[in-house]
Amino acid sequence: MTSQRIADVPADLAGLVPLKTLKRRWPAVIGAVLTLAMVVGLGRELLGQGLAGLGRSVPGDPRFYLCFAALYMSLPTGDYIIFRRLWGIPPSGLIALIKKRIANEVVFGYSGEAYFYAWARVRARMVTAPFGAVKDVSILSAIAGNAITLLMIAIALPLARGLLNADQMRTVLGSTAIVMATSLPFLIFSKKVFSLDRPLLWWVFGAHCLRLLAGSVLIALTWHFALPDVSIGMWLFLAAGRLLVSRLPLVPNKDLLFANFAIILIGQDRALSELVAFTAALTLLVHVVLIGAFGLHALLTRSRE
Repeated sequence: MTSQRIADVPADLAGLVPLKTLKRRWPAVIGAVLTLAMVVGLGRELLGQGLAGLGRSVPGDPRFYLCFAALYMSLPTGDYIIFRRLWGIPPSGLIALIKKRIANEVVFGYSGEAYFYAWARVRARMVTAPFGAVKDVSILSAIAGNAITLLMIAIALPLARGLLNADQMRTVLGSTAIVMATSLPFLIFSKKVFSLDRPLLWWVFGAHCLRLLAGSVLIALTWHFALPDVSIGMWLFLAAGRLLVSRLPLVPNKDLLFANFAIILIGQDRALSELVAFTAALTLLVHVVLIGAFGLHALLTRSRE
């Protein structure tokens, strides 16, 4: 890149001008490595418990699959709306955000953020300060999750007193304190932690909260169409419990705790176990199909160039 071309770059993008060195290629390298890790992780999961889960009872109501599809897309769509507002990303950014979700679920926590950051760096001319924005959105997602969890605890705890023994109640209360404590440092030192303007931070926080609430409603509808004998109201209560359990830091086996809690409330232990297994396996299968489709699309695109 010549000095004249660098001079034409706006000041707020100057720090993002790629260099003709190995540093220019590292985002693509990271993206490729994490994509390979996603493929390996998906293969391990699918050959493990994934195929067994798909062999369980299959819901016959097509509304189950419609709600499941909406539920699956709720997280990347929420992120897309946020980054569309922040960066004006094109529709192809939704693919990167779907890969972000898959990486977080099958590789390791926050590997998806690393993948999306690498994707943003490759498109440095399109965005400003990608690390700061990805960091802020990730932190606000965690804070929104904690806020919704605390709200769910406030609603559900009085109803759960008769379902939990003393030790379980202490675990829930201790976990609640930790959930609150993990958010406090970000709120106290917000001016030093966050990069975005305060109005944008509040907007992103609200978008995350709406996405979490929409996800809870969608999963309640999904379960209801699979087991229609259980009312939507009960499934909504269980969806709140699922969100709550997923955020508790002191619980070693969250899926088992949630399953036991659900079975106590609605019974149908075999049907519920099969539903949970099938939903998890179907999610894994969708991961595999999408990664394969994205890879095929990338190969076809390159062959045409």
